Amino acid sequence: MQMDGNHTIWIEKYRPRILDEMVGQKDIVVRLQSYVKTGNLPHLLFTGSAGIGKTTAAVALAREFFGDSWQTNFREMNASDERGIDVVRNQIKQFARTSPLAGAKFKILFLDEADALTTDAQAALRRTMETYARTCRFILSCNYSSKIIDPIQSRCAIYRFRPLDREAVIEETRRIAAAEGLTITEGALDAIVYVASGDMRKAINALQGAAILRPDIDEDLIYEITATARPAEIDELIDLSLAGKFDEAEQALSELTRGRGIAPNELINQCYRALVRRDIDRTLKVRLIDALGETDFRLSEGASSDIQMEALLARFVLAAGEHR
Repeated sequence: MQMDGNHTIWIEKYRPRILDEMVGQKDIVVRLQSYVKTGNLPHLLFTGSAGIGKTTAAVALAREFFGDSWQTNFREMNASDERGIDVVRNQIKQFARTSPLAGAKFKILFLDEADALTTDAQAALRRTMETYARTCRFILSCNYSSKIIDPIQSRCAIYRFRPLDREAVIEETRRIAAAEGLTITEGALDAIVYVASGDMRKAINALQGAAILRPDIDEDLIYEITATARPAEIDELIDLSLAGKFDEAEQALSELTRGRGIAPNELINQCYRALVRRDIDRTLKVRLIDALGETDFRLSEGASSDIQMEALLARFVLAAGEHR
């Protein structure tokens, strides 16, 4: 096993410490570095999906602003832990009102998952941001900027982080594999890119999970360790359904869910990705994606996964039959 003695989690071990070490968000990095050069910082709003560098950018920015004293002038909080107005009135306000240390001009409060705050809590946060702007800058992070109230958005410079592209994921995966003494095949790299879907955290966790088992990593190991269906298996499931072969499609589905333990929601996401890139009649594609969305919603409401996944195949078969 190649991990170091204290069994460090690799997403922390290999987290970039400075902005220059970040991959895949070059335009954002350049703009953040300009703040460091001028020595000033507005309130910021980082938005985008999970695992694409929002937290890393905030911590690296604090390191570059404050140097060795960064931990005394930086605080990270997760809004999903405490969503109500009390967390703003107490914890956030208490940090924001105190003076910065070690000669810094201001402190930085990083509020992760800010879209989890209630509307009242966001209103209180907006007032706190205004009142203590001289001593504290806020960096808010969220998955959906639409859930942040307009008065906060208008007070922030907004940065929209994109899912990481193939080159960025492969570059970081190869760097970590080399540092850990791993051998990784091209097929395994393709599998990690597919599994990650732009999320570097998923990519690194997949690599570490495989490395725990053995140092020679191939695509079979990646799909196994992440409980993910191969793209070819998803294509086969869709092909059987569209050909009207319900029994064969049902058997393939059972192998994936019961035989391999792949979660129904994950299969729905993979089917969606496969359909989006598939070259089929647009009307049929619309009906199939609509069926996926309906099934996804029903599962989120607590419906039986077995029944809903079978019904999804039935909808695919019927839609394809009506389209012929």
